[in-house]
Amino acid sequence: MSQNDDARLLKEAVDGNESAFLELYRLHHPSVFRFAVHMCGSASAAEDIAQEVFVFLIETPRSFDPARGSLAAFLLGIARNLSLRHLRKESEIKELPDSPLSLQSPLSDLLRGERLTRMRKAILSLPPAYREVILLCELSELSYEEAASVLGCAVGTVRSRLHRARNLLLRKLGLPAPAEKPEQGGTEYGLPVF
Repeated sequence: MSQNDDARLLKEAVDGNESAFLELYRLHHPSVFRFAVHMCGSASAAEDIAQEVFVFLIETPRSFDPARGSLAAFLLGIARNLSLRHLRKESEIKELPDSPLSLQSPLSDLLRGERLTRMRKAILSLPPAYREVILLCELSELSYEEAASVLGCAVGTVRSRLHRARNLLLRKLGLPAPAEKPEQGGTEYGLPVF
């Protein structure tokens, strides 16, 4: 969906078109919820945060400025602020609920479940500044520019935090550090898919 489509749907929703709001919700709720659940470690907190995000959007639609970025980045920025507020209130981090696994085989399900659990614990153990950049760039697949807009920082800061977060995550998972690839000018991170 393009930014123009999001802007049009938001305008229609503000004008009272319930189906336009439902379409925005259908399109953006999964990424907002996924971000919040990985930031907070709680599905119920994430659902509350997602609801607050969309209530904020419908109550203050003019706070979204398409010239500053996409609606997805805007919604994730609100989710970020609400997640950080939630984390400040919570003194202990709770483990994420398990995701439904595919029914390939009992052994593959068990192994995949163990990898996902290790990955979730490792992500939850990251400091919030690193956790959010991993979630925005890796899980939500935002560009560096969109992540910078969500975080209110420079693109270089996003790149730097992401590099540090990936390395820290690899260490927490007991995986080797990435090998430099001079011909590409970057590194190869073999992070497990989550």
